[in-house]
Amino acid sequence: MARLFQARHVPRRRMGSRGQPEESRAAILQAAAHEFAEHGIAGARTNAIASEAGVNKALLYYYFKDKETLYGAVLDDVFSGLKKTVFRVLDGDQPPREKILAYVGAYFDFIASNRLYPRLMQREMMRAREGQSPHIDKVIKNYIQPIFMRVAELIKKGTTDGEFRPVNPAHFVPSIVAMIVFYFSSAPMMQKIVGFNPLTPERIAERRASVLDFISAALFRPERNAGQGARL
Repeated sequence: MARLFQARHVPRRRMGSRGQPEESRAAILQAAAHEFAEHGIAGARTNAIASEAGVNKALLYYYFKDKETLYGAVLDDVFSGLKKTVFRVLDGDQPPREKILAYVGAYFDFIASNRLYPRLMQREMMRAREGQSPHIDKVIKNYIQPIFMRVAELIKKGTTDGEFRPVNPAHFVPSIVAMIVFYFSSAPMMQKIVGFNPLTPERIAERRASVLDFISAALFRPERNAGQGARL
């Protein structure tokens, strides 16, 4: 699971020693995720990352040779956490209708618990679009494409079994992701539009149920789509 949290943590003690490698590395990745999400790789400062992680700068460079390497490690940490989370569902033996809703719920819960993911992903997509990302091919090959292929297979099976309406996975799978991720990335704007905080636990629960109901209505054959979101 990725080690991201919703707010910056205060290190409980300094870990500026090589005697605690896993703990120190995890603290650096967590601090770096916040810094990169907030400022991007160009604006991120390794001094700030080391300070937030409770390590000295020399130790940071002991684990990660430069800022670009650290950024790539953060992406690996985040996307590997997402992949592990959703594959636990996709590897199960539920029928397609139950599995697709479990997948959507697991994806939603991961994003709700890892609020930095949308910002990190947006920044990485912008870098890739400008031809500046040395990491995007690896991210796609190791994480995004395997998830897409598994969900596409699930949709095809559900269609073959008569559970799902015929849809194009190339459109439907990204639409699922967009419904989840955009809610969190657009929360500051939506708060100004709707006049309430969309990120309270109650509003997040409402959104989760709404997404599941929307997927049910869009994908399931009519006799099978009633009230699915409220029950999962």
